[in-house]
Amino acid sequence: MMRAKIVGTGAGIPKKLLTNADLEKLVETSDQWIRERTGIRERHIVSPGEKFSDLCTHAAVEALKRAKVKAEDLDMILVGTISSDMLFPATSCLVQRNIGATRAAASDISAACVGFLYALHLADGLIQSHKAENILVIGGEILSRYVDWTDRSTCVLFGDGAGAVVLQATRGDHGILGSRMKSNGNYGDFICMPGGGSNAPANDPRTLEDRLPFIRMRGNETFKVAVKAMADVSSELLAEQGFEKEEIRLFIPHQANERIIDAVGERMKFPAERVFKNVDRYGNTSAASIPIALDECVRGGLIKRGDLILMTAFGAGLVWGSVLLRW
Repeated sequence: MMRAKIVGTGAGIPKKLLTNADLEKLVETSDQWIRERTGIRERHIVSPGEKFSDLCTHAAVEALKRAKVKAEDLDMILVGTISSDMLFPATSCLVQRNIGATRAAASDISAACVGFLYALHLADGLIQSHKAENILVIGGEILSRYVDWTDRSTCVLFGDGAGAVVLQATRGDHGILGSRMKSNGNYGDFICMPGGGSNAPANDPRTLEDRLPFIRMRGNETFKVAVKAMADVSSELLAEQGFEKEEIRLFIPHQANERIIDAVGERMKFPAERVFKNVDRYGNTSAASIPIALDECVRGGLIKRGDLILMTAFGAGLVWGSVLLRW
């Protein structure tokens, strides 16, 4: 059976840091309040003039270099994001241009915080069906440009960044073993940005007057649904693939906030040392959180050949999913 194997990882992280102390000067909050509720100490955000496609390009170049794959050998580029440079063209097309991937088709995937996993899911299907051999998958956001800096419940959460992986077709027993993606649009108002689209367009003065082009979140309701959804879909995937939780070497959940991460890990009965966390240093980078974490784990030597890795995420839509792979 043909499998999609990760052969290279990379990340694009803005240099500018926004600490909790910085936020204390912008909105009525405190370092203690933020850390107790989210576990976040700092996050990286883009500087003026820095584009989302710049972060994606940097992550892509790193991943291609580590994979020893030439950009012109890519068959497909998929970018999971909800904060592209512009509504169109797709950021994936801009990355294709930037790296010189002349043969690759390109498309963006809009699945909020689960965008990277959705893109992995689709890329795996393309490789299994022999429609592609080399695929670049990127997950990333610059949500700092969509937060309401007067709303302390949301502006403290988000950071910017991008992460990338190169997938290659293989007939071995390593690679993506399985994936499950789910959605429920009945809860679409739990996390949303009401303005900026065709329903509340930018050329309507009321859009800005009503502060619609900003992220809105029903935090308490989202917390409860997110924990159950991520734990359930991950357990379902393990059962489907015939593995026990004890066989998982590393669990990489979406880095939304520390309380959610801990609650999912406890619900699945994973020992704390096998649950990866870097939310304290990056905040919630949405679709970028898992590929950034994966790249950090690879560079830090936390993953070795043969390890089973379980990844899961939850986001606006509502959407959620899980991917299981053998390194």
